[in-house]
Amino acid sequence: MRRSVLMALLSVGLAFATFETQAHDLMTLDELMGVFEWDFESAEITAEQHGDGFYVLFGIGGNIAVSIGDDGVLIVDDQFPQVMPKIEAKIGELGGGAVDFAINTHWHFDHADGNLALGPQGSWLVAQANSRRMMADAHIINLVALQYEQQAYPEDARPAITFDETMQFHFNGEQIDLAHFGPAHTTGDAAVIFRGRNAVHLGDVFNNSGYPFIDVGNGGDLDGMIHFCSSVLAEIDENTTVIPGHGPVTGYQALADYIHMLKTVRVVIMALIAEGADLEAVLEAKPTAPFDEAFGDPSRFVNRAYTSLRKAGG
Repeated sequence: MRRSVLMALLSVGLAFATFETQAHDLMTLDELMGVFEWDFESAEITAEQHGDGFYVLFGIGGNIAVSIGDDGVLIVDDQFPQVMPKIEAKIGELGGGAVDFAINTHWHFDHADGNLALGPQGSWLVAQANSRRMMADAHIINLVALQYEQQAYPEDARPAITFDETMQFHFNGEQIDLAHFGPAHTTGDAAVIFRGRNAVHLGDVFNNSGYPFIDVGNGGDLDGMIHFCSSVLAEIDENTTVIPGHGPVTGYQALADYIHMLKTVRVVIMALIAEGADLEAVLEAKPTAPFDEAFGDPSRFVNRAYTSLRKAGG
């Protein structure tokens, strides 16, 4: 049901949407929650184990990786403050205590609004430097058929620890590498690689629930998505557990197939742009057709991919 409602919305006005928007078009968080059919009160947090002391939590918003061990609790992404008590309760069931470190893969509300609860509680917040910068101001996220203005975070909900390109943790008996490979889904994405458990969380640079969203208005870039995912693929192996921003946990081959999709669609859209096609013509040409059965409705992805390539001078 959630998917059908969202797809119906995305079908409205796609050919004419741009990454600029007007204030009267902006949705509130409550309205956005209604679109996605998310409900904080009824939300259930579930867990999958993917190694000793290593879990992935699913609830409302982005997937959360959890490391529990002698050093404490480290999580990657934190959903919403309204469900933080449920997240903390689930971590407690798994043998953990309070969250010591929370790493944001990027600054979008469904992955980082939990900072509003964790920061004031004393958790150390970590992100790529551009994500902290984005959290300091309000920004409009253009989802094509709808727009949401994410408000600035207070100082105690912004990452106190940031990095530019790489960073390392040594926590719970393993090395954890954070890496930024340039603009991709946003301007401040981070891949989090758990070397001991052979797992990686890519945030929304890798979406395993459908076509990805590229936040072009806030620095996102299709070429950057391809580069970022390819760079991560070079860091892992065929046995790596791959955690997407949304959708089921998967592995190396799924990420490789995703990169193939991105590259193939890019080639087709670039050829259409070279022929003088506008956005409406590109949508009508169905450049994603070979992948639609696996990935679903492509309208928003094609819109953002086209806009990204034109913005880059395509």
